[in-house]
Amino acid sequence: MSATTMTPEALKALVRTVPDFPQAGIQFRDITTLIGDGEGLAASVAMLAERARAGGAQRIAGMEARGFIFGAAVAVALGIGFIPVRKPGKLPVDTIGVDYALEYGTDRLEVDPAAIAPGMRVAIVDDLIATGGTALATAELLRQAGARVDHALFVIDLPDLGGANGLRGAGIEVEALMEFEGD
Repeated sequence: MSATTMTPEALKALVRTVPDFPQAGIQFRDITTLIGDGEGLAASVAMLAERARAGGAQRIAGMEARGFIFGAAVAVALGIGFIPVRKPGKLPVDTIGVDYALEYGTDRLEVDPAAIAPGMRVAIVDDLIATGGTALATAELLRQAGARVDHALFVIDLPDLGGANGLRGAGIEVEALMEFEGD
């Protein structure tokens, strides 16, 4: 099956489910099997790029680390720039950052504000949306830098965890190539 004819169902079949990881009761959706399949990776990127193009993206932002895989590939497919959203201390220039809550504690994301022109339409691309904390923090950070963020694209949505609805509540359209019910 070629990348151009792969369906979302065919892509979903390439995602490995690992039971009880990282703890008992969790069904971990592992994309390494998807990105290890050349046709599947190409089809995923093409589908995400089509949606980003339709949304008018001028740049793609991806969060460390798996957002770099899909986000950079989508940016290349569209011929537009990629904005890396990094963990603290990873960028060699002055950054702006945002702290956000995790299940236990907090984390921080940073970006180079010079990478974003005021009003630039930036689409967020990541591998998976679960609770949405990282994606919401990314949107806040990009908006703080002057971006217009109204579109987020994911390979996988775990709708039972509510992250996509949280993004929609922040005025962001959310699209995913596939969904997996449950945790």
